Amino acid sequence: MVLSALFIASLVASNLIFQKFFYWDFFGLYTFEISVGILPYPVTFLITDIISEVYGKKKANLVVTSGIFASFFSLLIVYLAEATPATAWSPIDNSLFRKVFGATAIAVFASMVAYLLAQYIDIQLFHFWKRLTKGRHLWLRNNFSTFLSQFVDTFSVLFLLCSFGKIDWELFGGLLLSGFLFKVLVAAMDTPFLYAAVYGLRKLFDLKPAEELKLETNVINQ
Repeated sequence: MVLSALFIASLVASNLIFQKFFYWDFFGLYTFEISVGILPYPVTFLITDIISEVYGKKKANLVVTSGIFASFFSLLIVYLAEATPATAWSPIDNSLFRKVFGATAIAVFASMVAYLLAQYIDIQLFHFWKRLTKGRHLWLRNNFSTFLSQFVDTFSVLFLLCSFGKIDWELFGGLLLSGFLFKVLVAAMDTPFLYAAVYGLRKLFDLKPAEELKLETNVINQ
């Protein structure tokens, strides 16, 4: 439940804050220009990899599907909030609220298309590498599954946002490169956290290396 909550919170937050863009000078080697929505989003891939490794493919897919419902429910809340008239003394008036959250519907749609493609690809590739390596080399399946899925995600969401006129096509190439490189960098950096989480959960449930938690009664008893 904790992992699912972190997953859904990261996903919903990325959809709500995506309209602000920032730059990051990476030690003078490259300057990233990316949406702040990208900051919590890589967490979702880390969590699905943890769930895939410990709880199995079925549970990981279930969490991904739950994220879809959470995103559309958050969109409904934003619509209701936008429909209510602001008071004269409200710090955030109607026009400012609309400016910040007005593109949320397009963002959620674009994010959901990219999200579905990327997350299901990530889970499939993760278990492909797990079978191929016979449960060894967790770092390999974590990174190799995430790299491709992150490219699919970045390309899909930018393509849709540009197609709907939310981002200029002139920015597509630069944002694609920055977004993908940033996600790859984060994916490589989160490997120690993956190992720590998997180690802790395996110890908690007394699992052998590469073994997945299958029985619901095991979770309840623990």
